Amino acid sequence: MIDPSLWSRLAAEAELRARATEPAHDFFHVQRVVQNARAIARGERASERSEAIAATAALLHELFTYPKGHPKSSEAGDVCAAHARELLEREGAPSAWIDPVCAAIRDHAFSKGVVPDALESRILQDADRLDAVGAIGLARMWATCADMKRPFHAPGDPFCVSRAPDDKSWGLDHVYAKLLRIPDRLHTATARRIAEDRVAFIRVYLAQLEREIDQRGTE
Repeated sequence: MIDPSLWSRLAAEAELRARATEPAHDFFHVQRVVQNARAIARGERASERSEAIAATAALLHELFTYPKGHPKSSEAGDVCAAHARELLEREGAPSAWIDPVCAAIRDHAFSKGVVPDALESRILQDADRLDAVGAIGLARMWATCADMKRPFHAPGDPFCVSRAPDDKSWGLDHVYAKLLRIPDRLHTATARRIAEDRVAFIRVYLAQLEREIDQRGTE
């Protein structure tokens, strides 16, 4: 288990750095990912050491991020891992934990497409991806849509029936470009069980949204 005093210091720094962050990646997101990581680790019967490493990586995985759409966004994990290493060393974290924590942070992003070998890294990927599905995932999606000033949906074909999704242009397309693909990209049985319920909610939401769009007509 991680020393409570060390955890408090790391959490204080993580919260401080998240104060100016948009809602999809703020400290509430960090806290949810930590909770997910612990739940997955316990569901997978991971060791206490692996759970602590995964939880620490989750706590620090948003120390640094580029804005959505930034040309270097795929490098954010590498930069964040460097920030995490500096913080962990400064706060006297166990040296044997630093490399696996930083490796998990480096490779966690969906956009990077890395499939890690280490259990802790897989747990962090799953924990972060779970926060992108379900009710909270949709809330995060729409927050990002507003932040990037994108229309809610494409006219004519909002649900990508006869076109490829383009989530750089239309908010709802992100469901098809990423969110519905997440369950197939999860590593652990525990995360897949959690995701099943959350993706079912997304499908219910889409059905309701389609009815509402049909009632009002599309622009």
